[in-house]
Amino acid sequence: MKVYVNRILNLKKIKALGFDMDYTLVRYHTRTFEEFTYNAVKEKLVSVKKYPAEILKFTFHYDRAIQGLVIDKKRGNILKLSRFGKVKHAFHGNKRMEFSEMQKDYQSKVIDLGDNEVQSLDTNFSIANGILFGELVSFKDEKGHLPDYETIAADVKEIIDLVHRDGTLKGEVKKNIAKYIVQDPELPRLLERYKSYDKKLIIITNSDFTYTKLLMDYTINPFLKEYKNWQELFDVVVTLSMKPRFFIERAPFLKIDPATGLMSNYDQSVATGIYQGGNSTKLQKDLDLEGEEILYLGDHIYGDVVSIKKTCNWRTALVLEPLAEELEGLKKAHQIGNELTGLMIEKEKIEQQINHMYTLEHEQGKNVEKAQINLLYQKVEDMNQTLSEKVVQYQTHFNPHWGELMRAGMEESRFAGQMEKYACIYMEKITDLLKCSPRTYFRPAKRILPHERDFLIS
Repeated sequence: MKVYVNRILNLKKIKALGFDMDYTLVRYHTRTFEEFTYNAVKEKLVSVKKYPAEILKFTFHYDRAIQGLVIDKKRGNILKLSRFGKVKHAFHGNKRMEFSEMQKDYQSKVIDLGDNEVQSLDTNFSIANGILFGELVSFKDEKGHLPDYETIAADVKEIIDLVHRDGTLKGEVKKNIAKYIVQDPELPRLLERYKSYDKKLIIITNSDFTYTKLLMDYTINPFLKEYKNWQELFDVVVTLSMKPRFFIERAPFLKIDPATGLMSNYDQSVATGIYQGGNSTKLQKDLDLEGEEILYLGDHIYGDVVSIKKTCNWRTALVLEPLAEELEGLKKAHQIGNELTGLMIEKEKIEQQINHMYTLEHEQGKNVEKAQINLLYQKVEDMNQTLSEKVVQYQTHFNPHWGELMRAGMEESRFAGQMEKYACIYMEKITDLLKCSPRTYFRPAKRILPHERDFLIS
């Protein structure tokens, strides 16, 4: 797959590449991992939060959530937003909301992601969260044996955080690493290639050192050609970085002894070595680099991309695993998409005819045959029916509940809007960079503004 470009990025000027680990350097078998997470959270909701044991019968349905959705914690709704923050698609629990219902709750609202009443589902790690929240809301509506929607949202998030912290997920991965983690020989080849161009390589991950070592030993070491192990390959490794706080606050670094995993206070240069915590300001200073000389690659639209652009001006790359599925859907739906475009152009021409006839009648006092106007209205109605049928056909090539990841109706989705605004480049997986020289000058295609379309060569 190719690398997609939002803004100019000259790799010749990049002196250091920073990487998130989970879902960036290390790829997961997402469906399998999220299903285990889903089941583990169900069990702890029962054992820790005393939810009814009936919820253990819930079944995992992977396609009920996608990246970029938003939970309305107060109302129990899951929302898909346009780039302008307007609700375009929604479910109450697992029940699709009709347009009239959405209008009642959200017609005059722009959803603010900073509002405490909403929760963003921005990564693959959010899939189980969205699915389980929807099922619990539906269970509450049907049987009533659960707390209010806000408490449900808080409980699910708390237990997801718990299973990440208490060893439930990491212990399972350790026992069955091949079941959950992808080995890709292309990954070490990419890293060694960039190292050969004198680029510094950095890991900045929210995972702890023990888990980082487990995954990196498995995915990197077996395939290295020029280096003994991944620790020799990377100049700096920062674990438990607490992103996005790593890019916003000034937490101290702790030095990690890789042989024992023991940590000690540390206030010297962090230009090389393995650490815990810390902050981007000191790291950048000790590397003696400008922000524009560092490219950071991650999968979390806020923690790895938006927060960086807003605080430290590093260059950014979004790793977007669902992109492969989105492109496959676009390929299959291409013909129908062209038909929809043609129908919309034809419909607009008919609407212009109708408007022109009204202009003749109301502004110039000319007689207009009502039968002729009615005939045009009938054509529009017939076309609306055809368009509606075509849209349904088009959507069958994407997620059956949420449609395209990057679209919310005719507009870009909130997720697509953030990606376009804050990510310099994006790709399905970081090994897509192997198709490009480490000296590539990425240039975006010219964006066509609405007023420029009239001058395009047809």
